[in-house]
Amino acid sequence: MSGRVALVTGAARGIGAAVVDQLAAGGWRVVAVDVCDDLPGLRYPLARPEELAAVAAGWPGSVLDVTADVRDPEAMARAVELARREFGGLDAAVAAAAVMAGGAPLWETFEDEWDALFDVGVRGVFHLARAAVPELLARPQPRAGRFVAIASAAAHKGLWHLAGYNAVKHAVVGLIRGLACDLRGTRVTATAVSPGSTRTSMLRATADLYGLVDPDAFAQHQLTERLLEPEEVAAAVTWLCGPHSSAVTGTVLHADGGFTV
Repeated sequence: MSGRVALVTGAARGIGAAVVDQLAAGGWRVVAVDVCDDLPGLRYPLARPEELAAVAAGWPGSVLDVTADVRDPEAMARAVELARREFGGLDAAVAAAAVMAGGAPLWETFEDEWDALFDVGVRGVFHLARAAVPELLARPQPRAGRFVAIASAAAHKGLWHLAGYNAVKHAVVGLIRGLACDLRGTRVTATAVSPGSTRTSMLRATADLYGLVDPDAFAQHQLTERLLEPEEVAAAVTWLCGPHSSAVTGTVLHADGGFTV
């Protein structure tokens, strides 16, 4: 897969960072994007610029770190333009940026929490798709473009006091199904990966919403009886970006440790 180019959002830590590492290890060149700033409506800190820089530093010449906000469509367009200018085009786009908010019944959800969830988790995927898909389609035939979004087990199972997050991840799956239909016959695919409870900063934030001291408590909901590691979910994403996933589009790969069985 040497010479292929990807753009990954939410790339400073967690699953996004693991995707960048695995793609770069496979010979991809990657534009790694993260907002690297805290957002209104969230009760926990997001990644910092030095975390994103550290991801890129592991792959000099192969990974470019870009501070950009998925809520801003022009920022996504500039990130895609950077991929074209520096690496010659784009073969895959991975929408891994997401945030967590909740901890109360839906009717007690604050507007700023709802806005943060949807602006990052749904509009962010839309903005990336609107910027990246034309570039994927610009590759000459036989192209093999990939658009992959991180959904969640929450897209398939209701979660207590996380109705907004449930709604966002259902929307991501619906967006991917519609996008795949729009891409019919183009050889560009659209898929989603739904992780279970994965050892990330966002899971730590989820534990805080529930008043849990140890995020490992979430492992009880998975057949694996352990939390997943970001690298395990990233392996599913990386496979979907590669040539052997060409028959898979418009659907969800459940990398959830059995959460939704």
